Formats: sequence, C-alpha cells, structure tokens
Amino acid sequence: MSDPCETTEHHLDRLLRRALNSFDLPDSTVDRLGTALAHSSSLHSSHHSSVLHRETYRHTYLLADGSALTLWELVHSGGRDVRSPRRHELYDDEGDARIAASRLAGSLSDSPAFGDEVTPEAPGDLEMLTVLMSAPPAPLPRTYAPDNSSDHARRVLRRAENADRPGEEKARLLRAAFAHHITQIFGRQCDVDGRPAGFTLYEHAFLLLDGSETSLWEVEHTATPDGRHMCEVYEDEHTARAAMESRTRIC
Repeated sequence: MSDPCETTEHHLDRLLRRALNSFDLPDSTVDRLGTALAHSSSLHSSHHSSVLHRETYRHTYLLADGSALTLWELVHSGGRDVRSPRRHELYDDEGDARIAASRLAGSLSDSPAFGDEVTPEAPGDLEMLTVLMSAPPAPLPRTYAPDNSSDHARRVLRRAENADRPGEEKARLLRAAFAHHITQIFGRQCDVDGRPAGFTLYEHAFLLLDGSETSLWEVEHTATPDGRHMCEVYEDEHTARAAMESRTRIC
C-alpha cells in the first residue's frame, strides 16, 4: 500500500492534513513522528454496504531511535445508497480506532467487526521496515566496452575444454557481438580430494548488433588430477554452477 516514490516526510504531512481529528493526537506522538525515517502502510480491514464504506489502514513508522510507531487511519463515507464525502480520522491507539469504527454504524453491536476482513498477517512492521532500510542499492547498469568483442567470444569458446560447451549456434550468434563486459561472479579456494583447488566463475556478457544481449559463463578451476588450470564454458549460470558442484559442494 505504500507509494515507493513518496518520502516519509511528505506521507506524514499528507496524513495529518487530511485527518479531521489530527489535533487530538498527543503532542508526544507528533514529536516522535518528526524523527521518522521510513514508513509502511497496509489495509487492516474494510467494510462495504449500501449505507457505509469503511476502511482502516495501518501506517507504521521506523523512528530514529530504532523503535516503531503505528497510526491507525479510519476512512469512511456513505455506501451505495448514501452519498457523502470521504472522511479521514487518525488514532495512535488501535482500541480507539476500533471504537470509532464501531460508532459509524450507530452502536457497538450493529457494526461490522473491526477486523472482519483483515488482510493476511504480514511480517512484523519493525522487522519489515528495518529490512527496507538495510536493503542493498540496486546494481548499476552494465557498461559495455567495444573491443573486438566477436574475437573475444571466439577465444573464450576456443579455450573451453568441456564436451558440453556451447556449440555452433551460439558461436554464430556471437559473431554479431560488438561490445562486451566481463564480471567475476564467484571465487573460492577449497580442498578437493585432499588437494587445494581454486574455482572462479566469470560472466562474459555481449551486446549484439540488434541491441540484444547474451552471455557465456566461464568456470576456471584447478580441480584436475595434476592440479593444472582448466577452463570450461557454459551457456547459463545454473549449468556452470552445477558443473562446479559436481566437483565440490562449494556453491
């Protein structure tokens, strides 16, 4: 329910401005909200009938001191047969929001239950917000370098010693490569049959003349009977990792 493009500051300002009762929130709550670093919003419950449309949202904030604070927003209007503007109310206590929702129907007994249509329970709000704040940044776009790339592809395929290396169809496709980028995906030293061996996995990514991309996955290792260096090439990462796993359980 959260808008990933909306800052927490703007979200809070919008929430407080539209609430009819925002002045009822304790000053201590408003002061704590001023330190909010991130937020998450979700639909807690809803009810729709001919006379009442009611939704309750839970807004949880991660504060600078590491704690979490939750606001309950009650949104209601007339139902299918009763036209009225949408109204917003804010509460910092779930019990108060429950009572307010019950009063909309006239009494505690004839109103829909506050959690009748509760959405499936999500991970703890504080845990979820902490994960969001600690998520790694998105990887940078791949940068290709035009450098006789079709010849580079031929050299990679030529040094492959595995019988199931990419065949002529892949080689023909790579003749249209005009730029490439090499990334080391994996590297590890370990013991294989009591001898030290090294494994390295590279992705050779190629940009083709038609704008499409394709890759070769190269495994370099020394898990050979005499410890010599060996090169294997595969069409996809899964197959390359499976080849390493067939020699040792390091991947």
